[in-house]
Amino acid sequence: MSQEFAIGSKVRVVALPPYIKTAEPMPMLRPPDVIRIGEEGVVIDRRPGGYWGVRFAKGAFLLDTQYIESTDTPLLSRQEQE
Repeated sequence: MSQEFAIGSKVRVVALPPYIKTAEPMPMLRPPDVIRIGEEGVVIDRRPGGYWGVRFAKGAFLLDTQYIESTDTPLLSRQEQE
């Protein structure tokens, strides 16, 4: 099962694909050095096939679930805080 991200949540790049597709109405392939490992972005939408639209400083790109991880930490329950 693929990981799910909430729209507007922050994600971090954990690996680079061989190429990156822009998240535009007419997508273009870009070299993977447009973004870096560890760069953070915001999820803007969900696309078919396990792809996520993510906005980074240099633009919005489509990334497969395997290349990103959530940076949002879950809230601690009251027992864990004590």
